[in-house]
Amino acid sequence: MVAAKRSRTPFYLLILVLVAAGVGLTWHRHVAFDVPWLPGEKKRIWSVEAKVEFTAVGDPVKLSLAVPQKQPGFEVLGEHTASPGYGLAFVDTPSGRRAEWSIRRATGKQTLYYRVDMLEKKFTGLNGDEHLVVPPPLATHTLGDGPHRTAAQNILQQARSRSADAYTLARELIQEFKIQPQSAQFLLQKQSRSRWLVELLAQAGVAAREVYVLDLEDGRRNQTLNTYLQVFDKQEYQLFDPRTGRQGRRDNQMMWEYQSGALLDLIGGRGSSVHFSILEQEVPITQLLQREQSVAPAFLDFSIHSLPLEEQTLFKSILLIPVGVLLVVFMRIFIGLKTSGTFMPVLIAIAFIQTSLVVGLVGFLLVLSIGLIIRSYLSKLNLLLVARISAVIISVIIIIASFSVLAFMVGLSEGLKITFFPMIILSWTIERMSILWEEEGPKQVLVQGGGSLFVALLAYGLMVNDVVRHITFNFIGLQLIFMALVLILGSYTGYRLFELRRFKPLLARDNTPSSDA
Repeated sequence: MVAAKRSRTPFYLLILVLVAAGVGLTWHRHVAFDVPWLPGEKKRIWSVEAKVEFTAVGDPVKLSLAVPQKQPGFEVLGEHTASPGYGLAFVDTPSGRRAEWSIRRATGKQTLYYRVDMLEKKFTGLNGDEHLVVPPPLATHTLGDGPHRTAAQNILQQARSRSADAYTLARELIQEFKIQPQSAQFLLQKQSRSRWLVELLAQAGVAAREVYVLDLEDGRRNQTLNTYLQVFDKQEYQLFDPRTGRQGRRDNQMMWEYQSGALLDLIGGRGSSVHFSILEQEVPITQLLQREQSVAPAFLDFSIHSLPLEEQTLFKSILLIPVGVLLVVFMRIFIGLKTSGTFMPVLIAIAFIQTSLVVGLVGFLLVLSIGLIIRSYLSKLNLLLVARISAVIISVIIIIASFSVLAFMVGLSEGLKITFFPMIILSWTIERMSILWEEEGPKQVLVQGGGSLFVALLAYGLMVNDVVRHITFNFIGLQLIFMALVLILGSYTGYRLFELRRFKPLLARDNTPSSDA
């Protein structure tokens, strides 16, 4: 009775799940945490320093400064202050996050410093942060009475006739202030242009507010904030320059205060002013990723950077092993290359990384050669397997120790790195090669030993590649993809590439011309 053929559907589903999960985790880490695909990339950090100056009059002083928060295109990396003698606290208020300084008594000119480091991220639009997309209540101020009200209503009427939605209305209102310079000049005698625009939009049922924007330019000093208009259309918003009508945020432009609050509140002083200095710097991405270890990891942030540095350095080598394993599986199953031991080449490759290629290669051949000589003598003693392999392990340790001492005595400090070799693996390799020599002769020893060394060198070349080291360390989801590839290669049942040599005589016979009978 012929057994029913087992369905391969669960296997293919497993492959699909592994690949989908690996790609999903990898893509999520790239997009959500802005981790680049290639090493050596740098990120731009803007260091902005606010210099607050005022004159204290001898009373208790309390000063509150609006400070920026995370926003589309920027993320706060760190904050620093310089305020000797002052108490400092960061508080969240209805008008946004603020830095508050306090002191019991101060007299004369005072200078306080606040600095924030903002990481520039990929700009994907202005929306996305809860504190930015909540529309403010409509302005309750009236347009005044008499001529001010008449002029304002005229501007609103003209703009509304040429608009179709909230954004076009804001743009046309700004244009009306240009088209009607006399009316605009008259209105600006009462309050600022941006304040008029907020109130006119409120009259039309459109939520808007004033925000403070800083133009970022490297090396600039004594800069001031610009007032922009934030106009809402339901849960969407756009920024408008109230002077030019330009819509949208420009590159290198950061919102400093965006809750229509005061930039600076001062009690106990007078003559206050705030000026900004800006510095741009390029920082390697690896330096920024180290900051993640002090932050609680998100559920989908499967990152090694959340571990302490000691464990990170350990995993940096461990995560390279699947790359070498995948190479060994490909070379053995698909190519048909013979190796001594299944994954001994991967361990030797890791040892090469620790020792450097030249020192590791010389040390490996030296230990292997001397070990085989000692093993050939042990085979004549007819020892049991456990005793024989134990003697080989001790011999390998003696060889490595002797080589290290001799290298140190002649001044070759690099020779000390031979201690990184896996001694147990070397001992088993010597044992297997010795048995192979006795059973199948020196040719098979050279074939499998040479194959192992060749695969180890290939694995070493992959493992020291900067791109491979970067993606394996920063994208742990790739391990699932490696698993899927290993399973796919493991299901291959066709001919190995080296096995195709058996058909060479058939090919030669087919090419031989047949003679007429």
